[in-house]
Amino acid sequence: MSTEVDTVPDDTDAGEPEAGVHARRTLPADPSQVWQHLISPAGTEALLGEGARLGSKGESWHAADGSHGVTRSYHPLEQVRVSWHPHDDGPLSMLDVQLKPDGDGTCVDLYHEGRGIAGDPRGDQQHWEDALGRLAAGLPG
Repeated sequence: MSTEVDTVPDDTDAGEPEAGVHARRTLPADPSQVWQHLISPAGTEALLGEGARLGSKGESWHAADGSHGVTRSYHPLEQVRVSWHPHDDGPLSMLDVQLKPDGDGTCVDLYHEGRGIAGDPRGDQQHWEDALGRLAAGLPG
């Protein structure tokens, strides 16, 4: 894995504390299969919302629900990291998805971190657990 680290920019609203959510799921496929699904239109929509498409580093993405961001790092078979705004004036946060072999499957670790995401910590946690469930359900099998 790369040692490059992306952080929340210093100019974000300092009045809100940083928060984070971690969700994890092991999928019954090898990392190559999970990666191909993750970057496919169906896999990306499962995580980011209808209409979202991942591009190369520096490319924007937009979902039909108004959430949007930019691909910050893209390491095939290992990790994708995107900025995530829940709506046009939403706070900046980062979504980091990491894949690791786990026995006969692949562990998918999803980290959502930044300012303004903890207004409903249980809801944030459930949102990303549901997203991983949709990703798993759509995995070709």
